[in-house]
Amino acid sequence: MTSFKVERFPFDADRVKAWGSVDPRHRNWPVVYVMNNAKEVYVGESLNVEGRMRQHLESDSKRQLQSVRVVLDNTFNKSACLDLESFLIRMFHGDGSRQVLNLNAGITDAEYYDRENYNKTFRQIFEELRTQEELFKRTIPQIINSDLFKLSPFKALNHDQAIAVDDILEGFFDDLRSGVDNTVVVEGNPGTGKTVVAIYLLKLLEDIRRHDLEEPLDIDSIFSDYFTPEHTELLKSLKFAIVVPQQSLRESIAKVFKLTPGLGKGMVLTPFQVGESSEKFDLIVVDEAHRLNHRANQASGSQNTKFAEINKMLFGWDNPQKTQLDWVKKQSRHSIFMLDVGQTVRPADLPATETKKLAAQAKSAGRLYPLQTQMRIEADKDYVGYVRSILSDNPPIAREDFGEYDLRMFTELGNMRTELQKREEEYGLSRLVAGYAWSWKSKNDKTGTVYDIELDGLQMRWNTAKTDWINSPKSVDEVGSIHTVQGYDLNYVGVIIGNDLRLDPVAGKLVFDRTNYHDKKGRENNAKLGITYSDADLLEYVKNIYSVLLTRGIQGTYVYVCDTALRERLQEFV
Repeated sequence: MTSFKVERFPFDADRVKAWGSVDPRHRNWPVVYVMNNAKEVYVGESLNVEGRMRQHLESDSKRQLQSVRVVLDNTFNKSACLDLESFLIRMFHGDGSRQVLNLNAGITDAEYYDRENYNKTFRQIFEELRTQEELFKRTIPQIINSDLFKLSPFKALNHDQAIAVDDILEGFFDDLRSGVDNTVVVEGNPGTGKTVVAIYLLKLLEDIRRHDLEEPLDIDSIFSDYFTPEHTELLKSLKFAIVVPQQSLRESIAKVFKLTPGLGKGMVLTPFQVGESSEKFDLIVVDEAHRLNHRANQASGSQNTKFAEINKMLFGWDNPQKTQLDWVKKQSRHSIFMLDVGQTVRPADLPATETKKLAAQAKSAGRLYPLQTQMRIEADKDYVGYVRSILSDNPPIAREDFGEYDLRMFTELGNMRTELQKREEEYGLSRLVAGYAWSWKSKNDKTGTVYDIELDGLQMRWNTAKTDWINSPKSVDEVGSIHTVQGYDLNYVGVIIGNDLRLDPVAGKLVFDRTNYHDKKGRENNAKLGITYSDADLLEYVKNIYSVLLTRGIQGTYVYVCDTALRERLQEFV
């Protein structure tokens, strides 16, 4: 038995007035409402919804909306309505069928009495809006598994994310007033929400810039103090961009920006586009900044030429010591770097010495913001730290218990694939990934008969999609590499640790096996800078790769290890 009802009427002055007089709750009761037309939607909550509708009728941004649905429930209170409003905003943006017109002034995620039961009601409300009112095209599981939802700016920030955003905003506006340029670093392990903070910040700044001062703002928004004429004026003519070094993640973020009012896919750039830009930027946010490159052999000859040309244009000569980090600093007055020194996975990436120096400089300037709360992995303890520990020469003393988190070791690859397929049927977003320990023989194969990984009686192919592989139709039958999954969430991940990482049973230490490492860009020396990479150097990159792969799963991680000695070592901990 449902406790709510959804009332629908056209969005015009006469109908709003007539509807408002029918029931006292229309003017004096906490409710949530949805306003929409074919292309746009707005979600709000109010204690006086009839009065709020009259305000919206005066709004230039809302006047074009056509229909209203009001969710009425005798059990609703202010906290429940704020929570339902937040839930529906996130669902509409993740659904992607309409542009969400709401400002991003701070989604509420506060605990309150009986929240668990309210959440059950919210899902029933969603289903009625989806099936009866046809406002959603996708189900909740489909939305939650989508990049649009996972990378949405309409997120409820956790405590340290909110503190970081607030402090960054305060410092940014102080710098704009004083004319001082500055560099900010947001540092965090996998799953702490660095990408979310990056996208959230840009959406929030655009909303402050575009805010109609005649529009009433929800006073419960945690960043509402920034929606002032002064802040709007400070942002008026500024040029913003986000730089994403990895192609796949960049295209996913561009899709989100395309569907978000105030943002646009043209704001999502490669490092080369920043370097080549004839105009300077006022603010550049760099996601996965550890993947920026120093001077090294690039993916193509044309990019090598571009690297030299950009250096000449920006610095007067082709200084081989200049990096893409230097390009960003040169081309922007203000920069924000989302950073994890433990996710550098190729010799072409910025050296750890550079990323650590960047973080240290930000810290000394009071502009380093650590993110520590794990948002991805549903484990109570430090799973990321545990993974990095077991992939070191100083493993934990004893196995850690991660409660409901499904961490399992498999000695037969077929069994792991079968279990992963079951998780795919149950939850979706369950993928098999591996270290680059097999050559990509099927890269140019059109017949579908060439296999890359032949292991334990199974034949498998590397990812056929170079971008957005996780959501591509064939991904459930393929194997993804580090270049397809870094920066993404999965519900379950199955990780094959290949023979590129072994354990020396005599020394009891991890070793890198060059003959079984097939990422050409991942092992080549740097002739331009005169750097030769030893096995010890490449071991650090390979350990980082497996650390990234083993920290993709929200609900579980399955592991298969090729090297016998390493398998026996890890069985003590997994």
